[in-house]
Amino acid sequence: MGTRVRGEVGVDLMFLLAQASHVLMTELTAALEELGVSQRHYCVLCKALEGGELTQIRLAELCGMDKTTMVVTLDELERAGLAERRPSATDRRARIVAVTAAGAKTVRDGRKLVDRIYADVLDTLPARERDGFVGGLTRLVGDRLSTPVQCDRPVRRRI
Repeated sequence: MGTRVRGEVGVDLMFLLAQASHVLMTELTAALEELGVSQRHYCVLCKALEGGELTQIRLAELCGMDKTTMVVTLDELERAGLAERRPSATDRRARIVAVTAAGAKTVRDGRKLVDRIYADVLDTLPARERDGFVGGLTRLVGDRLSTPVQCDRPVRRRI
């Protein structure tokens, strides 16, 4: 290979994270297709169920989506009968996203699929490495990799 420069990490971290993300996202997409939803749909339904009465804007923030993508996603969820927008009791300009009974069932069924895939992925690591891997990744995402830097050509998030 090449000569290592002092302080060089020696791995292509971006490639490793991108490859892991791409393959996992593809596998989750295929599994959720069985339920007739995308990962974006599933994320919105999960966050809406977990968060109580969330506005569209807050839900978009939690799912890492822009406002336009959230509107399109909610339109699709409403057409499918999985969620509905309701007026907020505290702010008449805001809309609350409510998950329907069918949407809640989709989340329950989806969670089983997602949990199975996550367990299968983590089971490929030796037991002694799993907690360290998840802990380290959680720390990175909660700290150093928590907020994208500003750049001239913003990178779109894929979810």
